[in-house]
Amino acid sequence: MKKVAGEYLYITLGMVIVTVAVYFFMLPLHVVMGSISGLALVLVQVFPLPISAMTLILNVFCLVAGFLLVGKEFGVKTVYASLLQPLFLAIFETVFPDQKSITGDLILDTLAMLVIVSIGQAILFQVQASSGGLDIVAKILNKYLHVEIGKAVSAAGIVIVLSSAIFYDGRTVVAGLLGTYMNGMLVDEYIGGFLRKKRVCILSDHYEELTAYIHTELKRGATLYQAKGSYEGVTRTELVSILTRNEYAMLRHYIQETDPQAFVTVSTVNEVAGVWNKKDGKLK
Repeated sequence: MKKVAGEYLYITLGMVIVTVAVYFFMLPLHVVMGSISGLALVLVQVFPLPISAMTLILNVFCLVAGFLLVGKEFGVKTVYASLLQPLFLAIFETVFPDQKSITGDLILDTLAMLVIVSIGQAILFQVQASSGGLDIVAKILNKYLHVEIGKAVSAAGIVIVLSSAIFYDGRTVVAGLLGTYMNGMLVDEYIGGFLRKKRVCILSDHYEELTAYIHTELKRGATLYQAKGSYEGVTRTELVSILTRNEYAMLRHYIQETDPQAFVTVSTVNEVAGVWNKKDGKLK
């Protein structure tokens, strides 16, 4: 129960961050990015509705279309996140009715929006949630046109940004295109940063002490190999462990104190699956 509550707390936090980026940086200077919020910003130029109402209409439409055309693949998390953004937009419209650019500069607003919205999206992805919208459209295109989901999201985003050219100048449209492209890169980098680990290989005569430290202090496992050196032909024990960056920093300090002559190699692991994340007897 605590885990579920924690996940929905993360979703709420992620959507607050995304909505802050949209309301305070995208809307004032009309920087349309490839998202449902971007499409809403274009459509309110035709239909005089608050941006919160238009976003709600579009998200509900996407959810209904998704259930009818794709099926019940969209979990409660997606529905929850899809309805949160219009709610937060409505709150911001009430509390901060005077929409003014914080920086007054198109480029600075776009960059600020990029960083903030990417952080929010990365938080959502960590709990296997999405903000709905284009993700649902992408799944529909994937099912009926056999387009890869990633390409479908990109294509739909580009169409939304280009449609803004009807109402906004070329500089704003180009900023939206660049923002949409860079947003994807930033999200990948944030997610990659969360997932990356360090693979530490140690050759040391004090491997038993190092293994004990990894077990007791870092609460991680290790694998021991018998490795034979090609030059001297001596067989030694190699210790291999997968650690987070902080854990590796702690281990490195301990190695310097225990065996400064230890031969250590470190490589980056992009992702770890399985029971690596088992701590305190529970799989997390």
